[in-house]
Amino acid sequence: MDIRRSDLAHGHELEGVVVVVDVLRAFSTAAYAFAAGARAVVAAHSVDEIEPLRRRHAPCITVGAQPGGRPVPGLDYGNSPASIAPLDLAGVTLIEYSAGGVRGLIDCDHASEVLAGSLVCARATAEYIDLLAPDVVTFVITGLWTDRDGDEDHACADLIESYLLGQSPRLSAFEARVRDSDFGRRFGQPEFPHLPLADLELCAAADRFEFAMPMRHVGDRIVIERAPMTHHSD
Repeated sequence: MDIRRSDLAHGHELEGVVVVVDVLRAFSTAAYAFAAGARAVVAAHSVDEIEPLRRRHAPCITVGAQPGGRPVPGLDYGNSPASIAPLDLAGVTLIEYSAGGVRGLIDCDHASEVLAGSLVCARATAEYIDLLAPDVVTFVITGLWTDRDGDEDHACADLIESYLLGQSPRLSAFEARVRDSDFGRRFGQPEFPHLPLADLELCAAADRFEFAMPMRHVGDRIVIERAPMTHHSD
């Protein structure tokens, strides 16, 4: 298996299996929504799409963040797993917008299979990829910005890769990298009130959930689904 890395600028070029990684926070939020019972996560291509999607997918809740993580005005929540985790979302659709992860899903339009990746689903994501047995898997690191090193997403990709290589990684090291990344260090700081420390702790919980999050095209929509995995015996 050829394991590669890429970024948001090259999504259209990627083929094979692609994992779009957004640890802080879009795909961690999606994972906690599934854990709270959500039936699906629908990607919004733009802020303008959100209201039509809200009407089309009722009952639903809307979440989203602008670059830098600030909430999108008018939505129910920001991309905040701490806001989503306590909710009862049984039968509810999550409509999600983000400048990083969601854009990555949309742009990877030549891949044979696309997954939403986050640290909380790392092992399950690796198991899903193993079942596909692809020749090539590419990790799209969405956290790379002019003022961010994206190491929270590289840590997630490194963890999934270690599982794909049959290793037994020490989870705490990857969790620490999420907390210590450029973006991770902003959480809980007074100048970033939209980045609560509770979000960081939830996003940095490696392998919390035993499901992967493959993306599907449903009509003209991009939908993330919950795919339960069963961990193999070590």
